[in-house]
Amino acid sequence: MDNLSDTLKKLKITAADRTEGSLEGCLDCLLQALAQNNAETSEKIQGSGILQLFANLLTPQASCTAKVANIIAEVAKNEFMRIPCVDAGLISPLVQLLNSKDQEVLLQTGRALGNICYDSHSLQAQLINMGVIPTLVKLLGIHCHNAALTEMCLVAFGNLAELESSKEQFASTNIAEELVKLFKKQIEHDKREMIFEVLAPLAENDAIKLQLVEAGLVECLLEIVQQKVDSNKEDDVAELKTASDLMVLLLLGDESMQKLFEGGKGSVFQRVLSWIPSNNHQLQLAGALAIANFARNDGNCIHMVDNGIVEKLMDLLDRHVEDGNVTVQHAALSALRNLAIPVVNKAKMLSAGVTETVLKFLKSEMPPVQFKLLGTLRMLIDAQEAAEQLGKNAKLVERLVEWCEAKDHAGVMGESNRLLSALIRHSKSKDVIKTIVQSGGIKHLVTMATSEHVIMQNEALVALALIAALELGPAEKDLASAQLVQILHRLLADERSAPEIKYNSMVLICALMGSESLYKEVQDLAFLDVVSKLRSHENKSVAQQASLTEQRLTVES
Repeated sequence: MDNLSDTLKKLKITAADRTEGSLEGCLDCLLQALAQNNAETSEKIQGSGILQLFANLLTPQASCTAKVANIIAEVAKNEFMRIPCVDAGLISPLVQLLNSKDQEVLLQTGRALGNICYDSHSLQAQLINMGVIPTLVKLLGIHCHNAALTEMCLVAFGNLAELESSKEQFASTNIAEELVKLFKKQIEHDKREMIFEVLAPLAENDAIKLQLVEAGLVECLLEIVQQKVDSNKEDDVAELKTASDLMVLLLLGDESMQKLFEGGKGSVFQRVLSWIPSNNHQLQLAGALAIANFARNDGNCIHMVDNGIVEKLMDLLDRHVEDGNVTVQHAALSALRNLAIPVVNKAKMLSAGVTETVLKFLKSEMPPVQFKLLGTLRMLIDAQEAAEQLGKNAKLVERLVEWCEAKDHAGVMGESNRLLSALIRHSKSKDVIKTIVQSGGIKHLVTMATSEHVIMQNEALVALALIAALELGPAEKDLASAQLVQILHRLLADERSAPEIKYNSMVLICALMGSESLYKEVQDLAFLDVVSKLRSHENKSVAQQASLTEQRLTVES
């Protein structure tokens, strides 16, 4: 180490004189010392104040530039050296060197910058602001035959692509084209994995998604799937998963998704369809998720239902009823839910037997599956017949009531409440109301009327008004113990209540007058005061309903 101290002293002098020969010798000694004991040598370098001199040595013309950059790269492997490197003003000259033609200089410069900025979002953001992304993309194109430089660029992209601020810069370069070109040439699993690690964060950006599709990435991914689908080798299984996951990610962009759908005639869409009946769980999952993504557009949904996709998804679900794969169940139900959104698809899907297939998953204990199951049923039952059939299914209604109490899973709780309400609203059936009363569902509909979401409040009030109009006798006890009248009073008195909430609350009040005990509660709470104020409400329907309700309250009293 004494030798090192001498070298550092000598380096200070030669750096000032710029004596090339002795400078090279000193730098070689430093690299040797770093190779033997990096941490200790780095400490000595920091203590000697030599870092500040390096900034002046990083010039494109100097023959020792690559070695200086190499020393910085080695030193910056230590976390405690990164801030001193920044303080010594090394970032700016290093960024300048990315324009060098010398491949060794480029490689060591890239390493140095990568190590200094490792794990620091603020420093990486600084690099982005200094314009390194277009420079590195250009380098990748020029030096694609240099494996070490290519790897350096990929590592840099992988780090920078995590930052949101980088996406726009990447989108303005031809990164998609360069990466796909590189990907096509790679045979080794490790190299492909490096490219995948850059593609995944980049593909979160819609503009880049489209560029990747146009650059032909999808064809590469489909080829990988085809090659790896029957292999049990760990690397192949991992690559199949990465390729199919990335494929699904590309379909999350509206433009890229439509481009690949090609009116349902696209070869990509056809290939994805063939994944669903596959025996490979990963492909079944990716296929179902891809269909769910294609089904984000009504025209696509109608085309797919007309061409038999529903039967394929139902077959897939049937294969996963007993001890099935939860992610596949969730994905297939997501696809069915999306397909059920266009009105013209509902009757077709009902007659295909979708509800029977979906009901097989009622026993599932997995909240994500429960949530999608509920959403699918709710989308399907805007037809009276279907709502009546499901609403009289005691097993379903009991499970809904149970899920209405799933406080740990707000989504499941909300969807269960909405489905209960929808069964009543769409069936308008006394039998359905009786089934819900017997299963203890009334209190949940009353609670739903206090939801923070206006749409849910409204759905609950309409369902409760139908109960009061069609089957008030059997329900009155539950309505009273759930304190419906007090809740309605609160909703009408609250200035923040939406006009439709006020309107439907008054309709419900009028319907409740058919019950002696509930009407007594209405009288006790002096509803007249609240209602008469609403006669001058700016919303015409609310004002009219207030007059009608006031008349009813006055006549009855």
